[in-house]
Amino acid sequence: MAKKTIRDLDVRGRRVLMRVDFNVPIEGGKVGDDTRIKAALPSIRYVLDNGGSVVLMSHLGRPKGKVNDQMRMKPVAERLSQLLGKSVKTTKDCIGPEVEAAAKTLKAGEVLLVENLRFHPEEEEGDEAFARELAKLGQVYVDDAFGTAHRAHASVAGVTKYLPVAAGFLMEKEVKYLGDMLAKPEKPFVAILGGSKVSDKVMVIEALLKKVDAILIGGAMTYTFMKAQGKPVGESLVETGRLDVAKDILSKAGGKLVLPVDHVVAKEAKAGAEKKTVGNEIPDGWKGVDIGPKTVKAYTEKIKGAKTVVWNGPMGVFEVDDFAAGTKAIATALAASDALSIIGGGDSAAAVEKFGLAEEMSHVSTGGGASLEFLEGRVLPGVAAIPDK
Repeated sequence: MAKKTIRDLDVRGRRVLMRVDFNVPIEGGKVGDDTRIKAALPSIRYVLDNGGSVVLMSHLGRPKGKVNDQMRMKPVAERLSQLLGKSVKTTKDCIGPEVEAAAKTLKAGEVLLVENLRFHPEEEEGDEAFARELAKLGQVYVDDAFGTAHRAHASVAGVTKYLPVAAGFLMEKEVKYLGDMLAKPEKPFVAILGGSKVSDKVMVIEALLKKVDAILIGGAMTYTFMKAQGKPVGESLVETGRLDVAKDILSKAGGKLVLPVDHVVAKEAKAGAEKKTVGNEIPDGWKGVDIGPKTVKAYTEKIKGAKTVVWNGPMGVFEVDDFAAGTKAIATALAASDALSIIGGGDSAAAVEKFGLAEEMSHVSTGGGASLEFLEGRVLPGVAAIPDK
């Protein structure tokens, strides 16, 4: 699945229009977490080191097609300037004569970050005319935003019709890790799936059942499966409309789908709430908030024996320290294992960051939704638009 990369482009003396994923939290007018900005630095530096200039474009938040001063790119430009050690220019919009002029006057080694793409509804609509306007800002296009690869937006798929296209280093790494893992995983291959909803993961479970040796289930979707088995779940979160789907998955899975055998339960899912550990029946008045110690032990053994592990979704309400033990134990087991460990973005990525274990994983994906759709075996518009080598 080798795609053309930035190395295949001659960037000397050229303006490189680069789609990045700078959708980062802004707190008090400053970037709260710069992980995604740092992830794009290798591609940006490559262009600058090889005599090109860079026009960066990204979305930030969900402004719903309107200008929102809380979602301007200025704090991102300030943090990027610090990380690059050079001034990053900005514009008041992402298209139009002023933006074009700012792009065309860039000298080799200079960087411009245009305003939030989603201030225009045409971005998410994948509008052709809007994509054409964006394409005027560069001479070649590099997609380094895996986090938006599952969206057929103007800046992702649209601009590729008007410029030579290649993948950035981050996109290349994501496609390589996720693609190689799914194409030829070294066995035993174990998937760990958590999160709150069975409905979010149905397609992933069905796709992975054909490839894995085991799927370890955690998080609130556990209780939908338990309810489908006729077990009491107390006040735990259940998707009542998905019980038939859960039953169907359980019948198809054979012994591959592994459910928790004990649970940490609490009166409320918040810090300081009364909690206890129970077996496979959750009493009335209590709700499941984490996997229990016996489950942690069983899951850890599975991870120890695995050669490839993909993890998407936490084991419980890990944001609350009182209920983070299960998720932390899984992260710790993965960090200590010899397996190829791939963390599928979103909350799982946030969890390994929280526990300081991100560096110990083989690959932490930058795209939650994109990595899920990749695991489902779907064609991602952003990846499909990059030509093969």
